[in-house]
Amino acid sequence: MENQELTNQIKVQRAMKNITQEELAAQIGVTRKTINTIETGRFIPSTILAIKLARYFGIKVEELFILIEK
Repeated sequence: MENQELTNQIKVQRAMKNITQEELAAQIGVTRKTINTIETGRFIPSTILAIKLARYFGIKVEELFILIEK
C-alpha cells in the first residue's frame, strides 16, 4: 500500500462547471480550505465526502479520485 498515490480531478471538474473552491465548499457543506487540501492531495477525504463530491459533479467516485500504483 506504500506504493500508491491518490490523485483527483476536482480542479478540472470545477473548471468545467466554472465554480470556485468557495462555491464548491458551500455546495458540499465544508470549508474552502478542505476543498483546497483535497484538491492539492494534502488530505484524503472520507468516503462520505468523496461520494458527495462525485454526486455534485455527476460522475463516479472512481472518475473523480484515481488510485495510482507506483
